[in-house]
Amino acid sequence: MSKVRAFPEKPPGTPVSESSIEQPPVIRRAEVVAFALVSLLVITVMVVLYFAKAFFLPVVTAFIVGTMLSPAASFLEKRRIPRSVSSVLIVLAVGAVAVFIIGLISAPLMEWSDRLPELGARLKDKLQILDRPLTLWHQIQGLFGDAEPLANTQFKLPKIEWVQPTVEFLSPTFTEFLLFFATLVLFIASWKDLRRAMVMNFADHEWRLRTLRILNAIETRLGDYLIMVTVINFGVGIGTGIICAATGMPNAAGLGALAATLNYFPIIGPVVMFVILVVVGIISASTLGAGLIAAALFVGLTFMEGHFITPTIIGRRLQLNALAVFIGLAFWTWLWGPMGGFLAAPILIVGLILKEHLMPLNSPQLPQE
Repeated sequence: MSKVRAFPEKPPGTPVSESSIEQPPVIRRAEVVAFALVSLLVITVMVVLYFAKAFFLPVVTAFIVGTMLSPAASFLEKRRIPRSVSSVLIVLAVGAVAVFIIGLISAPLMEWSDRLPELGARLKDKLQILDRPLTLWHQIQGLFGDAEPLANTQFKLPKIEWVQPTVEFLSPTFTEFLLFFATLVLFIASWKDLRRAMVMNFADHEWRLRTLRILNAIETRLGDYLIMVTVINFGVGIGTGIICAATGMPNAAGLGALAATLNYFPIIGPVVMFVILVVVGIISASTLGAGLIAAALFVGLTFMEGHFITPTIIGRRLQLNALAVFIGLAFWTWLWGPMGGFLAAPILIVGLILKEHLMPLNSPQLPQE
């Protein structure tokens, strides 16, 4: 018979001694090091993308646009047109459309640039109504501190010195254009070989299938995004042209083409178009109220498009979060300018596809509130 060791009984109410076993830390040192390394990697990539914008922006734009246009090359290839020839034809067609739109937009811009002093004087006369609110604002400022003399409180137009830096910021260089078109043609022509190489790069069969699903999803969703956004923007351009023609705005076709082009840049594009319609309307109309009619109707059009049409068509099919789109738009616009704003939504779509296939949701559902 083995002896059983008896433990002395403790009187009731005696506190239980704490366990001597050390609990593991909530955050391990390895996790902190890994987070720091990932943060440094992200910062390094951002710095490289920012300072090497002249190279990465045309190349990344060509990759994304080429992925969007690759279904068209596959369609022509099924019609027995070589992929190299179809890539050149597609790029030429896209370039022709871009040149046509630029021609519609540049015609009124060149005309207005020649009459800039006259238009500026006319705009200043129309905005004399703002002198009284500016005087009131000056008096309010005088209650809290120093203020400028009352003679300087009249409304003043900004100087023309901002025009050249703005144009240089918006327009890429000839080298970037050449790099973009050359990369776009070569990417579309060799996309099938690139797909095969990326799939066969993995030895595991499961990873090959996963890579193939990712590439197919990226190509399909980006192609759908391009078609849907183009149709929506085309409708916005037609609607804006009709509004401008009905309100007596000059060159309604050019303003409609400009609205369709700027609508490719979410949030920023409609705001810029609204400002343009306000300025052009005030200059061309006889009264200030009549000049704001086109801008007010454009606000209603973009409200319907942004809150009902686009979410119904794009939001349900691509499942883009509005906050994520806004943050991505702000980040890529800060990093790469207007073209970064154009690439924000496609880059977000690619990121969501990678997350869906590489990090699937296997966590249990949370209880309802």
